[in-house]
Amino acid sequence: MSAAEALDPIDRHARLDAASNPRRAALDDAATLSRLFAAAFLTDPVFDWIARPGPKRSTGLQRFFFWLLRTRAIPFGEVWMSSDACTAAAWLPPDAPASPGGFLEQMRLVPLFVRLCGFPRLSRGSAMAEAMEQSHPDDAHFYLAFIAVAPRLQGFGLGSAILESNLKRIDALGAAAYLENSNPKNARLYERHGFIARKNIAPRGAPPLVAMWRSAQAAH
Repeated sequence: MSAAEALDPIDRHARLDAASNPRRAALDDAATLSRLFAAAFLTDPVFDWIARPGPKRSTGLQRFFFWLLRTRAIPFGEVWMSSDACTAAAWLPPDAPASPGGFLEQMRLVPLFVRLCGFPRLSRGSAMAEAMEQSHPDDAHFYLAFIAVAPRLQGFGLGSAILESNLKRIDALGAAAYLENSNPKNARLYERHGFIARKNIAPRGAPPLVAMWRSAQAAH
């Protein structure tokens, strides 16, 4: 029996309702959400290739997501989370830069990426980041950097619920959306919500990272 099947129907309804009606994350939520994203991406194929193996991986992921959320994503107001903090989606709006700017800023991030990748895999992280930046669309769009569901609740429809809620808002604004799918298991989820696969943008030797685009749609 799966975790979703074992979940109490009342609890299931409450979880789905929370994911379908997310709130904007605040800076104070960064620590909580960094743990959620780290747990959700601990065995993700692309992060499995990039991140250091062993017990330090979880800590490295948490520090990476904390930096991403607190410094890059939450200040733009497009990080959304369920009230139970079991589901979250980190977006960047059209006017946000897709990557850190400037040489000095990137140098300040080196220790962060060393903790995430370890020295042996640092070149992998650099190659993946470069591939993502080079392939990022020039057209205005909302960028779904990461979406996460607590591992014990995956397969329960929470990711679909928060994604649908976010896309309704994006459709109301008449905007396009873009993401990079790092897990083939999620392809059908994104396709059901109107994303179309463009190409694999991963560097040589890496697991697939598929760029997916969703054109601006009429508001529902």
